[in-house]
Amino acid sequence: MKIAIGCDHAGFPIKNGIMTMLQSQGHMVLDFGTHSLESVDYPDFAHAVAESVESGQADRGIVICGSGNGVAITANKHQGIRCALCWTEEIAALARQHNNANVIALPARFVPEILAQAMVRIFLNTEFEGGRHGRRVDKIACG
Repeated sequence: MKIAIGCDHAGFPIKNGIMTMLQSQGHMVLDFGTHSLESVDYPDFAHAVAESVESGQADRGIVICGSGNGVAITANKHQGIRCALCWTEEIAALARQHNNANVIALPARFVPEILAQAMVRIFLNTEFEGGRHGRRVDKIACG
């Protein structure tokens, strides 16, 4: 699977560990930055990840910032993106099962790296259930 990842300075400390885990599982990782702890603007990185998923360059995306809210809001501005802010393993599973989310947003200042990695694994390995959830997901898009 091709996975796009991007973060701001708050997400940088956990991004590399997530990337290493993904690569060890055989995934191709598209790293859209940032590459340091220097203060940056999260929308620049969330838009890049969302565009790569929306265009089909990547199969799924991961966006990370301090609260996860800014990157989730930004990614969800893209018509083809369903980005879910996750803070537990169950939420990550439900984001896929019920919402067919294609991007996960992680709150780096509120979850330890080990939990972030677990949520990513679950997010990537959980299938969309379809059925009644498909009908609901079809109603999300505007236009």
